[in-house]
Amino acid sequence: QLESLAIKFAGLQGKEVPTIDKIMIRIFAADHGVVDEGVSAFPQIVTGEMVKNFAAGGAAITVLARQLNADFGVINLGTVNELAPLDSVTDQRITAGTANFCQQSAMSEEQLSQALEAGAQSASQAKELGIELFIGGEMGIGNTTSASALTAGLTDLPVEQLIGRGTGIDDEGIQRKLKAVQQGLDLHKTSDTTASELLAKLGGFEIAGLVGAYIRCAQLGISVLVDGFISSAAALVATRINPSIRPWLFFSHCSEEAGHKHLLQTLE
Repeated sequence: QLESLAIKFAGLQGKEVPTIDKIMIRIFAADHGVVDEGVSAFPQIVTGEMVKNFAAGGAAITVLARQLNADFGVINLGTVNELAPLDSVTDQRITAGTANFCQQSAMSEEQLSQALEAGAQSASQAKELGIELFIGGEMGIGNTTSASALTAGLTDLPVEQLIGRGTGIDDEGIQRKLKAVQQGLDLHKTSDTTASELLAKLGGFEIAGLVGAYIRCAQLGISVLVDGFISSAAALVATRINPSIRPWLFFSHCSEEAGHKHLLQTLE
């Protein structure tokens, strides 16, 4: 596929020979209230600990960023615990994670706007720096549950096809996750629920941050590499909000997460 990718990049950049020399990587981090339903193998505190690991350069993505000489940064949109100032981490914490979507909307409209704007700001920064490829990442314990719920709500695919093991939950955890997603859909989705409304009801701050970044990158003419199941769910939401951005999105791979294959087929 390298030739077709090169042709697509050339067309988007308006160049005979495309270049991808300037790369930005932004990891959006936030916690999820739905972990109260027992959907994750790890507690919420791990989100903040991973942010610290990113800042210390100890994660795989930070090693790759150094190899690519990429502009790397983390945006904290809502870890449960406040974090001390860290190198390469921007504190835009909206609140201590989303609410449990099995009981209420994950976030308010105002909180959704804040998260979307944070993502859009990162895209605007990329434009100012002359970035040619934006890579968005995420960190949030419980976010595969949110991504599965969003995908089910926007595609009408069977929930059972979209539930995976995430951080490594057992069979009982899978059943709890399935129940939580179905409960969230029953509570929040109607026939006329928009993608933005569903994002507020079932999403996470970090997923909304990715949505805002993807839409704004496309508007500014910056190609986007979408990596992984959660990021792909954010891309699905973004394309439902603004279908014209789809040509600017490139998908890196299909992961082992159960719903990723079905999600990518929907986005083709």
